[in-house]
Amino acid sequence: MKILFELFLQFAKIGLFVFGGGYAMLPLIERTCVTQKQWLTSDEMLSVTVMAESTPGPVAINCATYVGNKQKGIAGALAATLGMVLPSFVIIYIISVFFEQFLAITWVNSAFKGIKIAVALLIIDAARRLFKKLPKKVFPMLIAALAFAGMLAVDIFSLGISSVVFIIAAALIGFAVYLVTAAQKGDRA
Repeated sequence: MKILFELFLQFAKIGLFVFGGGYAMLPLIERTCVTQKQWLTSDEMLSVTVMAESTPGPVAINCATYVGNKQKGIAGALAATLGMVLPSFVIIYIISVFFEQFLAITWVNSAFKGIKIAVALLIIDAARRLFKKLPKKVFPMLIAALAFAGMLAVDIFSLGISSVVFIIAAALIGFAVYLVTAAQKGDRA
């Protein structure tokens, strides 16, 4: 029962104090789960992050669910997920009830502008940390650079192309390279 409460509490703290969604939460999730609680290794955290990005749903909730499940099965997954979701739900509900009055307060409006900048920096930091941990091979680096350039072009020129197109294209290119590589290895055998 203690570990369930600990999972709930740790993920509730992350859910309560981090603005900007899952990518902004990743550094705090990593610090909590790898450094402080040692629920995961650094390599496991990288794998969890990749899996959480690849599966439907918010990345932070997927990470919380995985960590909770690893620690205490279904009950742990529920405790960690509820801890991650509950603070945001309560805050958003309260804000939605008083939204117009809330934004009319000058310091609140200014705070949200500052939060946007902080969120951008947290996301950049999460990307930097993930990038440092990735194996430095030419093909994945080339795909990442092309995807980044493509998304930047979409943003700059306001093209109506979804990021999903880039994800699917990268997956298809990766699969094609895998098939070619496997066929070449088969020819050598």
